[in-house]
Order: sequence, then C-alpha cells, then structure tokens
Amino acid sequence: MTSIETVAVIGLGYIGLPTAAILATNGINVIGVDVNENTVDAVNRGEVPFVEPDLGFHVAEAVNKGYLKATTDTPTAQAYIVAVPTPFHEDRSADLSYIEAAARGIAPKLQGGELVILESTSPPRATRHMADVILALRPDLSLDGTDGTAVIHFAHCPERVLPGRVMIELVTNDRVVGGITADAAVMAKELYSVFCRGEILLTDDVTAEMAKLVENSYRDVNIAFANELSVISNRLGIDVWELIRLANHHPRVNILQPGPGVGGHCIAVDPWFIVGADPENARLIRTAREVNDAKPEWVLEQILNALEKSGPDAEVAVLGLAFKANIDDLRESPAIEITKSLQKALGGRRINVVEPHIDVLPPSLQALDQISLTELDDAMRRSKVVALLVDHDHFKNLNFDLTDMDVVDTRGIWSSDK
Repeated sequence: MTSIETVAVIGLGYIGLPTAAILATNGINVIGVDVNENTVDAVNRGEVPFVEPDLGFHVAEAVNKGYLKATTDTPTAQAYIVAVPTPFHEDRSADLSYIEAAARGIAPKLQGGELVILESTSPPRATRHMADVILALRPDLSLDGTDGTAVIHFAHCPERVLPGRVMIELVTNDRVVGGITADAAVMAKELYSVFCRGEILLTDDVTAEMAKLVENSYRDVNIAFANELSVISNRLGIDVWELIRLANHHPRVNILQPGPGVGGHCIAVDPWFIVGADPENARLIRTAREVNDAKPEWVLEQILNALEKSGPDAEVAVLGLAFKANIDDLRESPAIEITKSLQKALGGRRINVVEPHIDVLPPSLQALDQISLTELDDAMRRSKVVALLVDHDHFKNLNFDLTDMDVVDTRGIWSSDK
C-alpha cells in the first residue's frame, strides 16, 4: 500500500491521461495538468480527446466520483508523474525542453518528501537532469537531506503499453522502476502497485531509462530486417509475404511484417537516444533506424511508378494515416510523410485520403492542395491506384474489385499467402 493520496500527472496525452485515469479509478486523488485548455476542458467533462479503447469509461467514472480533475496550473501534490513529449531536434539529439518546463512548474510546489517520477521515454540521465533543474531552483531541497535540506525523491518508470491496449497493459504488464535513490524506487513501486498486477522490477534510474530504449530498439532492428527483405524481394520478383510465411515455419525464426516505415513516438524516436549516448558503438541500431527511415521514400517510388502506368489523370487512394492499425495516433507516421511527398510530386492531381479514425486532416496536410479526406467507397471509385499504408480493420474486408486498379499494399493485407 502507498501512503500517497494525491498525485499530479503532468501531461494528459496518450500515456499521461490513461495513467491519471487508472490511478483515479483506484482511489487516488489525481490532478491532471496540461497546457492545452481543450484537453483540460474535455477531461473535466469526463471525455477523452483521442481514441483509446476503454479509456473513456475510466475517465468518466473517475471524474464522476471526484477522483480526477484537470487544470492548466501545476498543483501541490504528494507525488508528480511527468508524462510529457520527448521529441528530438533536427540533428536527432533529444529535446528535453518539455521535461524542463514540467520541472520548473513542479519546483515551487515542493515542500519536502514528495516523489517525482519521470514516465516520459527519455535518453539516459534525463531523470537526473530533471532532478538537477528542480534542485537548482530549490537549494533548500536535496536527494539525501544534507545540510538540513528537505529530501525529494526522483524515479523513472517508463511506460510499456501498446496503443489500442493501453488500459489493459497498464494493469497486466510488468513495470521497470528506477530510482535515483533506493528509497525513491521503493516509493514509486508502492504507488504503481495501486493498479499494476504485473511484477514491478526495481533498478536505478539510468538502467530503467536504457531498458525502455533497448526494448524499442530491439523491435526497430527486427522491423528493419523485414523492411529490408521487402525491398530485396521486390527487386527479385518475390512475394515478401509468402517468403516470410515460409521462413517463419522454422522453429526458431519469427520475422516481423514489413510496412511503409516506422512511426509513433517510441520506436521511431527512441533508438536515436541510444545512438546519441554512444555514437561510436551504436552501429547496428543506427543502421536499422536508417533502413526504416528510408522506407517511406521507397514506398513513394512504388506509388509513383503505379501512377505513371495508370495515365496522367489517374487519382490515387491513400488508405490510412495513423502510425499503426486501429488508432488515431498520427505521431511520426510514415503515411503522413508519404502523402506529403506524393502531393509534392503530383502537383495538381487529387489524392483521396481515407483515415476512418479522424474527422479532419492533420494541419501538415490541410495546408496542401488536392488532398481530400474521403470516404472509402468514394476514394476507391475515383482512383486508379490504391496505396494501402495502414492495416486498419476497416480496410481488410474490402468490398471492391481491385482487378483494374494498380495496388501498392505495404502491409500485405490483401495477400492470399499472408
């Protein structure tokens, strides 16, 4: 059991809001903090501003019972969970400005004895950087209570959930908790034990940070192998889906499925944090990232080749914008980059985008001419070329004759051998 009764969750996005909701539905008083007033207003109405199965129920219940509320101002609390974005700069170095802003908001609220957890996926030593920012602003606080200062506890607890299954995996998955001090790790474990039924594994903060990066880099390397196979197979005239199906019959082989690239905030970003930490030795990890980053350009070439065969007036249906199936999360999505590049290459030719999980195009596409968010049936009727970029269930049982269309199926969902 934890002695913590009030938790402030800084950042109410795809991880922060589910974490706030699961704590609140387990009897913890939670104040969610976000800079977006629309998000704050939605949460206070008991609504969810994005798509995630089962999250709406938890948010509505927690708000109704008075355990969850949201604000734009950092409150006083016994514990703080920082779940803000950690993007990278153009040189692919980590952008810690959101963590720093959260730290500056927390610092004046501390009185001593609080627990501050960084949950954002971060490069090694980001938790210590967050602690340094806070302690520099508050010289009356410290990690160990020296010189009569009050102690503040810092820990890192990276999320390990799959979009579309977040509310299940928050509860069932094992968690890694790393403390700058052993006491901080124990306090964090007790807090997460409120809802986590999986094993909670204790370590230090830097190892916990690296564990999350390694998990995502492992997947990135394996996806890169599949994506490289798809390019080679195309050159050799081999159906990559059949190839992988056959190879996976080996008892010790499990090749993943290729796609148009890698998206999302985690796998598309986290490996670069390892590369940045040790550029000289992270050779395989860097190469995998480069393979996956190059895949959208290769897909674009396949679409343009198909359009060239279909005539100068042929329209194209782009199926899917999300970074993975059956969600509305567009972060780092290769489908968006492909669509932008396609618009640039085609000039005035219409692009019929179908994304069943959004109501309006993202700003980066709204500003471009000739891109239209279209219903599936209309897009298929209008188009001579169809580019399947996301394997949404919405597309799998397509009641449309593809015989007279040029198809670029980057997910193999229409392959009879998959």
